[in-house]
Amino acid sequence: MSALREVRAAEDPEWQLRCDLAATFRVQARLNMNEHIGNHHSLMLPGSDKLFLINPRGLLFQEITASKLIVCDLDGNVIRGKGELRKVAFHIHARIHLMHPTATCVMHVHPPYLTALSLMEGARMHLSHHNDLVLNDRIVYDDEAHGPVFDNSEGDRIARVMGTKSIMVMANHGVTVVGPTVHDAFDELYMAERTCMYQMMARMAGGTLRRQPDALRRNYEGAWGDKYDARLHLDAWRRILDREEPDYAS
Repeated sequence: MSALREVRAAEDPEWQLRCDLAATFRVQARLNMNEHIGNHHSLMLPGSDKLFLINPRGLLFQEITASKLIVCDLDGNVIRGKGELRKVAFHIHARIHLMHPTATCVMHVHPPYLTALSLMEGARMHLSHHNDLVLNDRIVYDDEAHGPVFDNSEGDRIARVMGTKSIMVMANHGVTVVGPTVHDAFDELYMAERTCMYQMMARMAGGTLRRQPDALRRNYEGAWGDKYDARLHLDAWRRILDREEPDYAS
């Protein structure tokens, strides 16, 4: 982080959060984790239990900058910024934020491998890779396909299904990941998609997935970043973006 950025972040904590969130959109665009203009991330603002940042309707992930994120309330009103709050995004994000105060950051995307998993009848992540020893106990599978989320009742149902888990594989849809910070949600989503990729590739190769003993499960449901280098991971990507796409932080 440059000296100027450190000063601005210290003076305006919201700006630092905006830059973190904007960075995740850019990285996920590079990694093909989003679907055109349709996916969305939100972040509750510090010191408020009603206001959150979110990307406005109509922008590709690679277009998003820190200043383009809009501030909305949990009733769906745009409080600050230019642009429209997408209805589907509101009904998913606001209801999760309301029902799960610890879900400060909510990321909803359609990455290739987790989305493919969501399309398979009864498909589950196997206890195969070392990452599964932690991830598998943090995933909930929403097997009820109700179509696009057009109202609060469906948003409430999704929030109830999420419960205390941090990853939701949504039938016929995609994935939603929550965390106490941007970097927690970002890194856990990255690891879940990457691990699902390994499993899907092994299945396509025609092999039988190995299974590790249940005794090796970590049984951990705390903040992802307390066990993994989530902050360092996002910081590393921000260094790349600072060199190659510095406008993300504008």
